[in-house]
Amino acid sequence: MTGASRGIGRAIAEALAGEGITLLLHGRDEAALAATRQLVEAKGGRATTLAFDLRDRGQINEMVAQANAEPLDALVNNAGIAVVKPYDALTVDEWLETLAINVTAPFLLTQQLAPQMPRGSSIVNILSPAAKTGFPGWSSYCMSKFALEGFSQSLREELRSSGVRVINIYPSATDTDIWSGVEGEWPREKMIAAHDVAAAVAYALAQPATVVVENVSVASLAGTL
Repeated sequence: MTGASRGIGRAIAEALAGEGITLLLHGRDEAALAATRQLVEAKGGRATTLAFDLRDRGQINEMVAQANAEPLDALVNNAGIAVVKPYDALTVDEWLETLAINVTAPFLLTQQLAPQMPRGSSIVNILSPAAKTGFPGWSSYCMSKFALEGFSQSLREELRSSGVRVINIYPSATDTDIWSGVEGEWPREKMIAAHDVAAAVAYALAQPATVVVENVSVASLAGTL
């Protein structure tokens, strides 16, 4: 699972942890990853941490080599960044970094790992309402989520015959640390919690191997932001 050091990724790791479960936890912050591993181990699971930078294709290749050392039943593409500013204030570097982490990394990981995944395994993509609707100030983020949405839909059809499931999760605004770096007033009390998203992922993965929960939207009853 990518982006497991905090937020939604850490919550998913906790939700999936248990006796006999081994999780591969990716992130760039080794200390934060170690904290996630401790949470997994406290629930009886095993965890291996993979500290790699998804902006670097060479490091992605190294991570794949380590991941392929054990059978992989699920790939959770969760890591992502959001650069929030008007389109005319975005730099090319910010645009390309968003594309690299939010789109190219899931593509490369899927392309290299999916062929070895057994029937009944799953690829989970953490998307967003921004994969379907544009929001002012979020153009680079929306671009990346729209792109991942298109890739996910095509991938699902390509992998049907191999028995590998593609599950798309669409969390509405989620109360994580990402909002600390976004300018403006954001009513975090109206947001869903990371563990709510994790519960949706766990539910989809728990279905029989012949069943795919294709798209799951998770929203707050408090309303939209």
